[in-house]
Amino acid sequence: MNRPQRRNKRNITNLSNSSNMATSSPVSSNTFSERLSRYQSTLWTRWQALSPRDQLALGVLSLFLLLFIGGYGGYSVNQAAKDSKEQYQQQVADYFWLRAQAGNIDNNALNASTDGQVVAPATAVSSLLNKAGIANAQVAAVGDTVQLSFANPSQALVSSALSELSEQGWQITQLNMQQDINTEQIQVQATLAL
Repeated sequence: MNRPQRRNKRNITNLSNSSNMATSSPVSSNTFSERLSRYQSTLWTRWQALSPRDQLALGVLSLFLLLFIGGYGGYSVNQAAKDSKEQYQQQVADYFWLRAQAGNIDNNALNASTDGQVVAPATAVSSLLNKAGIANAQVAAVGDTVQLSFANPSQALVSSALSELSEQGWQITQLNMQQDINTEQIQVQATLAL
């Protein structure tokens, strides 16, 4: 009778081994959860070993750190997002203002001349840009139009230069403005016609 009992024990052992092999992934996750629960129980044991005064001090310090890190981190992210949104809205407003200025051009105004002499269109545009404070502008006459390209960090200076051109009778037929993120230079490319 002892033999059948031993066989049953062996069969039970073999069955438990085969079930462990079939479910190897849950066993590995169980070991992680077991390690986590052991770590939590160790922390809880150490927490209970502290005096009430030390528990209070550690709790207050932990709460302060959580509030400081969460509060300051949230505030700085919120402030950066708010600043970025304001800059974007200002750039969009400036862009649409400049586009609106293209319609305010007096088509009957004549190009500036000095002492009764007619000045070449590219030269007139270049001198107007220099007077407005835009240096090193690339200006070229192409048929009846003048193409210009320049970069400047000041939105106000760019706006006043384009306004000066429109006041002098130049019609902005094409305008492309982009701001470089790194240098914050506003790159302007425009085509003008009288």
